[in-house]
Amino acid sequence: MLGDKAYSSRAIRHLLRRRGIVATIPERRDQVANRLRRGTRGGRPPAFDKEIYRDRNVVERCFARLKQFRAIATRFDKLATRYRAGVVPASLILWLREATG
Repeated sequence: MLGDKAYSSRAIRHLLRRRGIVATIPERRDQVANRLRRGTRGGRPPAFDKEIYRDRNVVERCFARLKQFRAIATRFDKLATRYRAGVVPASLILWLREATG
């Protein structure tokens, strides 16, 4: 799972670890400072792969492009199946626009 610093809480990391999900979430500055202040009792920093985290930008840009479509941005359709029925054609339109240049 890729996430930003807002999802860097101990509880979220614990939940993901319990479910067997590998998380790539950077630590917040205050968490790093607190861990360093505690010294050896502060524990190890959580695993973080910078290369994988860079791919998060691609996902965020995709969501930004999808939100150009009004029905997706405002989420008129509350049912997941209907929302997906709007996301799939919008994704195809974006893909075709990019393919044709």
